[in-house]
Amino acid sequence: MHIPDGFISPQTYVPAYIICAGLWWLALRRVRTRLDEETLPYIAVLTALSFVLMMVALPLPGGTTAHASGIALLAVSFGVWTAFLAVSLVLLMQALLFGDGGITALPINALAMGFLGSLTAWLLWRGLRRIQARAALFLAGWMSVLLPALLVALVLGLQPLIAQDDQGRPLFFPFDLAITLPAVLIPHLILGLGEGVLTVFGHHYLTRLRARHAA
Repeated sequence: MHIPDGFISPQTYVPAYIICAGLWWLALRRVRTRLDEETLPYIAVLTALSFVLMMVALPLPGGTTAHASGIALLAVSFGVWTAFLAVSLVLLMQALLFGDGGITALPINALAMGFLGSLTAWLLWRGLRRIQARAALFLAGWMSVLLPALLVALVLGLQPLIAQDDQGRPLFFPFDLAITLPAVLIPHLILGLGEGVLTVFGHHYLTRLRARHAA
C-alpha cells in the first residue's frame, strides 16, 4: 500500500513528518534498551522478510499497491516499537533504492503500515491470545493490513479537499473517497486473509525455533 511521491500535499506530509519524527525518537529510546544478541538476529530476519514481501507489490487503481508485509509477525514477536522502526527502515530503503513509495509520502506510509499496523496487531494479540491464540494471530495479521489500508485510502481521498488551485482543481491526488475507499480496501480485505495465515504459521515456527535455541 505504498504511496508514491507527488500524491500527497505538503499540508499533509509536513505534519505527518513531525508526528513520525516524535514516534521515531520515542521508538529508538524504547528499542535501544531491549536489543540483545539473542533477539537481534530474529529481528533482522523478520525485517528482511518484510522487505521481500513488500517488494512483491500489485498496483491498484488510484496510485497505491497491495502486498503482504509481515508487520503483524514483527509486532506480536517483538512489540510495537521494534516493528515500527523495522518497517520504517524497510520503507526508507525501498523508497531510496527502488523508488517503491516516496520520500514525501514516507511518513504516511510509516504511520499507516509501521505504526498503526503494528499497534493494531499487538493489541489484538495481547487482548485475544488467552481466548484463542491462533485466531488472535490470524486476526492480528488480517487487521494489520486492513486498518493501514483504510488510513491510506482516507489520506489519498482527502487530498482533493486539502490542496486545490484557484479554480478548485486538485493540485495533487485527484480522486475522492468514493474511489479510494473501495479501490484500496477491497483488495486488502482479501490480501489480509493471506497475511493472517502468514502470521499464524510464522509465529508458530519462530516460537519453536527460539525454544530450540534456548534449550
